[in-house]
Amino acid sequence: MQDGKFLLKKNHLKHKKIFDMKKTFMILSAFVLLTAFTAWTGIWNNDDAHSQLTFTVKHLGITDVTGTFNDFDVSIESKKADFSDAVVELTAKVASIDTRVEARDNHLKSADFFDAEKYPDLYFKSSGIRKITPTKFQLTGPLTMHGVTKTVSVIMDHTGTVENAANKKQTAG
Repeated sequence: MQDGKFLLKKNHLKHKKIFDMKKTFMILSAFVLLTAFTAWTGIWNNDDAHSQLTFTVKHLGITDVTGTFNDFDVSIESKKADFSDAVVELTAKVASIDTRVEARDNHLKSADFFDAEKYPDLYFKSSGIRKITPTKFQLTGPLTMHGVTKTVSVIMDHTGTVENAANKKQTAG
């Protein structure tokens, strides 16, 4: 570790690839539409057809590169309708990274970056929640990626809960 950043691999003596896990996770933005398994239990899971786990990173410090993790699961347990007591758990398969450039994706999956073969999953589980506004919450908890665990904070925005006309279940955004 160097200045709060994680050294993933030295390519040359003069050049080091440094991965700032906290900063990177904070730009991972989960746009997840959650569907209840059963509204009575207070456990919500992402609806794959209406969910995305996206991220944005700076390329060369001048432009944004966006991508997704296409294989992920989110579970939210909450007894309160406003999610103010939510515990959020997220697991993403590193090998599902997709930046729309196959060569870049392969490089990101390699030992130079995520090392998807050795560390196949990203994992986050909130250990605390703080209400910022009636619909925004700060989640804090351990994030594990590349075999390293660090405490991070992310923002969760509850955009509403409705009855899904197609399946008659409660659906939250």
